[in-house]
Amino acid sequence: MDTYARLGLEGRSVLCAVSGGADSVALLVGTASVRERLRLRVEVCTVDHGVRPESRAEALAVGSLCEQLGVPCHVRFLALPQGPGLEARARQARYEALEAVRRERGLSAVATAHSASDQAETLLMRLARGASTRGAVGIHEARGSLVRPVLALTRTELVASLKEQGVGYATDAMNDDPAFLRVRVRQDALPALSRAAGFQVDARLASYARLAAEDDALLSDLADAAWARVRLEEGALDAVAVRALEVPLRRRVLERLLAGHDVVADAAMVERAMRAVEQGGSATVGRGLRLRATGGRVRCVASSEVKAPLVRAMVLTGEGAGGVLEGTGWHFRVEPREPPPGMHGLALARDVLWPLTVRTRRPGDRVRAGAKQRRLQDVLVDLRVPAESRDSRPVVLDAEGTVVWLPGLWTPPSRAEVSGHYLWAAPVGPSNHQDPSL
Repeated sequence: MDTYARLGLEGRSVLCAVSGGADSVALLVGTASVRERLRLRVEVCTVDHGVRPESRAEALAVGSLCEQLGVPCHVRFLALPQGPGLEARARQARYEALEAVRRERGLSAVATAHSASDQAETLLMRLARGASTRGAVGIHEARGSLVRPVLALTRTELVASLKEQGVGYATDAMNDDPAFLRVRVRQDALPALSRAAGFQVDARLASYARLAAEDDALLSDLADAAWARVRLEEGALDAVAVRALEVPLRRRVLERLLAGHDVVADAAMVERAMRAVEQGGSATVGRGLRLRATGGRVRCVASSEVKAPLVRAMVLTGEGAGGVLEGTGWHFRVEPREPPPGMHGLALARDVLWPLTVRTRRPGDRVRAGAKQRRLQDVLVDLRVPAESRDSRPVVLDAEGTVVWLPGLWTPPSRAEVSGHYLWAAPVGPSNHQDPSL
């Protein structure tokens, strides 16, 4: 129980979560035995989930033991309905009740009785599901206000300590129900592995999980620094910088990107994202999203249905004509002078073919670049315009339907025979962007 001192709880206070089972009773008895030496204020909370008829008696038994030990006990009664996900619902409700009592009583931490055997079971379950090193971490010894003081001890050791002291405990029938994966791992997988190894493997597996936690903590710190380096202002990631990361850091950075979009990533999803980044492609990542690694940027975008984009357009017939291109936020106006700083401008040639049309792109659009023409799609790719943004970018066409300007992206080379008129373009916000030439 010196774990309390190592976790910084000496001279402080703790709420022990005690169900009445062997592990939690051992936690209570052990904590009570060191409270004076560690100057530790100890209280207990037992939660009756209301799903078993014998749970009420078990809660009362915990209260009786606490009275013998001189430890304040708080009983919380829940009424969880039967049905799917009972184990997960019970766990969440239990932790919420424990945290509420901790806050009410002004205690420093909640201590639970997770043991090395629980750690070993968790590790095998996660490995069976294809967990990464992060998943192999399993149960943390401390996280936030939650501590696990007996995580280094096996269930066998905890039961032995109770028998030695003559302390009884309850047995939960749900802990023997093979409907639960954890029970099957406990009753079948762990004993089989111990028989194959020739010794009890619980403590060894728990030790591995502890070492994995140390490695993961270091990698997480490195990943935080990597995230700061590769993140762009608009929330996307620099694709070149992401590809340059070591694989463990790249994987964690991509997991963080997905988490930022409320995507819970499993191993298979992360591997799809990794391949998309390596190949400069895209991958489905759930929640109606795709991860795209094109145009030098890695980002999550909504999966769009295959359909023709909505084309918005307006016609400019000469000086004074203008307006806002619907759905884009861009404002255009023909003026007899250069635009002010912060606005885009196109010097109109003397032989410009009126009227000009401002609209969003259509399939088959071509850009005039000197004496040549190029497909608009190819130009947008070369300019690294994200695919999800291309249908909302304005294009300016002459009366023959040729694209003569891409405001904010490309301006044709200036010509000597200008007309003295300019087409002004203002995006949603001010811009000092200098349009490149093709």
